[in-house]
Amino acid sequence: MAAATSVVVLDRGNNTTCTINLHGATVVSWRVNNQEQLFVSKQAIFDGKKAIRGGIPFVFPQFGAWTFGPGHGFASIIRWTVEKSPERLPSGDVEAIFFLMDNEFTRSMWNYPFRLTYRLILREKELHFNIGVYNPNKDHTFSFNLLLHTYFKVPDVRRCQITGLHGCTFIDKTRDNQIFQEGRDVVTVCEWTDRIYQNTQPEHIITNVVSGRKMRVQKYNFPDTVVWNPWLEKARDIPDFGDDEFPNMICVESGHVSSPVLLLPGTAFEASQILQVM
Repeated sequence: MAAATSVVVLDRGNNTTCTINLHGATVVSWRVNNQEQLFVSKQAIFDGKKAIRGGIPFVFPQFGAWTFGPGHGFASIIRWTVEKSPERLPSGDVEAIFFLMDNEFTRSMWNYPFRLTYRLILREKELHFNIGVYNPNKDHTFSFNLLLHTYFKVPDVRRCQITGLHGCTFIDKTRDNQIFQEGRDVVTVCEWTDRIYQNTQPEHIITNVVSGRKMRVQKYNFPDTVVWNPWLEKARDIPDFGDDEFPNMICVESGHVSSPVLLLPGTAFEASQILQVM
């Protein structure tokens, strides 16, 4: 198997699996009872260079455009290492751990030592993500953004509703980064949408995901929620995204992006997310 396509599979039995591509430690599939929950573009490029278009790319240390390197940082474009191969826990759930450390490539963009750990646990109807960011430096603080860029697969994005955003301020990237307040009880997406909602509730419910079900997103230490869909016009501008694919995906992304995390020497930051098919 070519290095660019090395994958690790967590298999819980009952056709419930999770597949992680070591390129970016990108979750490229999560199947519950054989039903795929994540969207991956048919045009996605698996060349071991570009971030994979779909699934759950790992955004670190920068969200959005970056002066020093690729947009959304480097974590999604380099190969991670398996720290712990998939192992069945006493509960029957399956766990795997991945890590990423600084190297010449990362230091060419961002000159800090760091260690990222990414622990995934596949349960019957849930996928758990535990992230640790450690600063091993003796005397330098660094700051970073962190986000899980989750692409959910949906039959029709126009029929999805997202809870947990009412009353939040959001930065609207489709309107020159102006700040607005969300007045709706549930958020729907019917046009090009690119918003960073701030201080969101620790739980979102997304309705009408695959097979008309609901998806629960629970998050800890991720104060922001990004909602994104490129719609037709912008989809045409994305080379590794099909022009007709936008109705079948919605990105609801847990992150710490509207303000950076400041990490003191010798300390760690932890964040987590649970996705649950209801």
